[in-house]
Amino acid sequence: MDSAVKAIAERAYWSAYPESPSPRVYGEGAAEQGREAFESYLGKPFPTDQPGNGAWIGAERSPYGIELGVTYPPASAGELVSAARAALPAWRDAGPLARALTCVEIVNRINKRSFELAGAVQHTTGQAFVMAFQAGGPHAQDRALEAIAYGYAAMTAAAGHARWEKPAKGDPLVMEKTFTVVPRGVAVVIGCNTFPTWNAYPGLFASLVTGNPVIVKPHPGAILPLAITVQIARTVLAEAGFDPALVQLAAEEGQGLATDLATHPDVRIVDFTGSTEYGDWLEANARQALVHTEKAGVNTIVVDSTDSFKGMLGNLAFSLSLYSGQMCTAPQNILIPEGGIETDEGHKSFDEVVQGIAGGVSRLLGDDARAVELTGAIVSADVLARVEGAPSLGEVVLESRALKHPAFTDAVVRTPVIVKLDAAQEDVYGREHFGPIAFVVATASTGDSLDVLRRTIGRRGALTAAVYSTSEEVLRAAERAAVDAGVNLSCNLTGGVFVNQSAAFSDYHGTGANPAATASLTDPGYVAGRFYLVQSRRPA
Repeated sequence: MDSAVKAIAERAYWSAYPESPSPRVYGEGAAEQGREAFESYLGKPFPTDQPGNGAWIGAERSPYGIELGVTYPPASAGELVSAARAALPAWRDAGPLARALTCVEIVNRINKRSFELAGAVQHTTGQAFVMAFQAGGPHAQDRALEAIAYGYAAMTAAAGHARWEKPAKGDPLVMEKTFTVVPRGVAVVIGCNTFPTWNAYPGLFASLVTGNPVIVKPHPGAILPLAITVQIARTVLAEAGFDPALVQLAAEEGQGLATDLATHPDVRIVDFTGSTEYGDWLEANARQALVHTEKAGVNTIVVDSTDSFKGMLGNLAFSLSLYSGQMCTAPQNILIPEGGIETDEGHKSFDEVVQGIAGGVSRLLGDDARAVELTGAIVSADVLARVEGAPSLGEVVLESRALKHPAFTDAVVRTPVIVKLDAAQEDVYGREHFGPIAFVVATASTGDSLDVLRRTIGRRGALTAAVYSTSEEVLRAAERAAVDAGVNLSCNLTGGVFVNQSAAFSDYHGTGANPAATASLTDPGYVAGRFYLVQSRRPA
C-alpha cells in the first residue's frame, strides 16, 4: 500500500500485479487450476453465503457459444440496503488504516484467482483469453489498488487528532480535537457487460476503503466475474471480524433492480458504467446520491503528418481491431485532410491514407486463427446489428467479415468495418457507434479537424483522442484542443503503446471534463466526495 501511495504521486511506471499469465509468474498448474475452478461454476447455483429469497436467477450467455447456466440468489433493494446499513458502523469505526489494509488483502486474494476470473471474463464479455486475463485480472487489480491508495491518502491527508493552543492573557486557550472520517453511506456499483471487473473495481474499492458498504450490481450478461469478486471480499471481511454484508451481490436478469437501488433514499453513492441514456437518467434521477458515470463518446484521431507511415498504420490497425472495438477507449473517428498528408514515404493522398488504414487491418487479421486472439467475440446482438447496418452510413472502404474460431465453433466474430464520410456528415460520426466500426472523415485541413474534435467531443464526450504530426506547432495546437475539449490526448503512437490502453498509477482514464464521464479513474476528486470529516473538541 505504501508503494501504491507513492506511485499515485510520482505517476511513473509501477504495477503490483504481473500481467503475464506465464507459469514462471503465477506458478505451474495455475492456469489449469483456474480453468477447472471456472468450469466448476457452470450449470450450478453459485456458491455463496449471501442469503436470497425466491427462485435463483441467471441469464448469462457466452459470446463463444458455450452453455454457462450459473444462477445466483435474488434479493430486493430494501433487503440489500438494510443489511449494508447494519454493517456500516463497525467498518467506519475501524478507521482508515484497518480499512485500507483489509481492502488490499481482498485485492491480493483476487489476484491469486486471476486465471479463474479470466475464464469468467472471457465467457461473459467475449474478450480473448489473454486480454481477459490481463484486463480482467492484473490491470483491474492495479486499478483497485490505485483507488485504495487515493482513498487512504485523502483520508489521512490531515492529522486525526490535534492539540490546539492559542495564546491569551494569562493561561493559553487549549483544546483537544479529534477528526473522524465518516462515510457518506451505502454505495452501489452498476457494472457493464464488456469490462465487468476493470470498470467496477475503482468504484467498489474507492467506496469500501472510505467506509461505505457496497452493493455490487453486475450487468445481467456479466455477473460471474463480480460474483467471484464479491465472494472473495466477503470471505476476507469475515476473517477480519467484519460483517460480510459490507459487500453484497445484487444479481438480476433485467435492469429494474439497478433503478430501485440507485434511487433508494438510503443509497448515497452510485458508480455506473454503460450507456449514455441510462447514465444521463441516473444523473438526473438519483438525486439523493453522489453519482459517478462513465458513458459513451466519440473517440477521435487527427492525422496531420507522420515520420513513420507504416508504424502509424500498424498502430491504428491494432487499436481498431483489439476486442473488436468493444472498448470505451477505442477510436471511432479518424480525421484526415482531404488534400492528404506528408509522410516519410512522401506525400500520401487522402485515399492512399484510407487504403493504408484498411490494408493494415486486413493484414493484421488475415489469418482467422491468429485474428480471433486479438478480436475476441462480439458481446451482444446489439453490437452485431450495428456492424451489419454500418454500410448504410457511407462508402465502405473495408467490409467486416466473419471469422471462424478454431476452438469455439459457435462464436460470433467480426472484423472491423471502415466507412468513408465527409465532414458534413457530422450527424453520423458525431455520435457513438459502439463496436468494430470506424469512420475515416475528409476535412478541409488539420485546423478543421481540430475544430471537429473540439465540437464533437464537447457535445458528445470522449475518453481518448490522438494526433499524428511531425509539426511541433500542430502538436501544441492539438494539445490546446484537447484541453478545450477536456479529453486525454496521445501523440504519435507508432510502437507498443496504443490509444485505447491506459496504465494504472500513471494514466488517467477519463477526465470528468466532457460528457463521456463525470470523473477520472482515478484522481483525488473521484474519492473525495465519498466521505466527510466530523470533528469533536473539548478543553484540554
